[in-house]
Amino acid sequence: AMQILIIEDNPDIVANLYEYFEPLGHDLDNARTGPGGLARVAQQRFDVIILDGMLPGLDGLDVCRQLREEQCNVPILMLTARDTVLDKVKGLQAGADDYLVKPFSLIELEARLHALVRRAGALRTDQILRFGDLEFDPGIVEARRAGRPIELTPFGYKILLPLLRAAPNLVTREELEQELWNGEPPMSDALRSHIHALRQAIDKAFPDSLPMLVTVPGIGYRLVDHDGAQ
Repeated sequence: AMQILIIEDNPDIVANLYEYFEPLGHDLDNARTGPGGLARVAQQRFDVIILDGMLPGLDGLDVCRQLREEQCNVPILMLTARDTVLDKVKGLQAGADDYLVKPFSLIELEARLHALVRRAGALRTDQILRFGDLEFDPGIVEARRAGRPIELTPFGYKILLPLLRAAPNLVTREELEQELWNGEPPMSDALRSHIHALRQAIDKAFPDSLPMLVTVPGIGYRLVDHDGAQ
């Protein structure tokens, strides 16, 4: 069973979600406003959050940003009213893990929630991964280079994990897009923008060290060890 928090101000949508998920054995809680949702997250542990992008007052993007700034790593699925690339990109940049456009299929929503919870579980249960002077502890979701903490977005962690597991071997673009978006990225260069942010965090922030994240043009990405050895 999943512990699901719904942050949504439309009572019809909330009622539909309760009617669908409760008989399946899931535990639901809901908040009608952004601040109410933030308060719930502070009080209780959830497996996944369904977040409306258009909330009164503090909107969904702000709620999402605030949760990520507070180091909340609970997967977030954002509901967006508009099926535009810009809306999806804004949600992902704010820290959402996935999104659905209203009106949506409850069966698809359930499948996406299960996928998010499964992925988060895989992140949490692994042992510490190390390559060169880079290390990642999925148990506490913390990365370091040369002993110094690295600040990453939720997407940064999800990209770093398969790269570290494969290192020094290549991970293809397709494999990363499958990991992040079930193979359906919101826009053609979505992965590139997340790779850029990861490179800033693990390479550009360490100007005295050689870059570790290498692009293999047209194919994918790989890590090389800190002394440049291939």
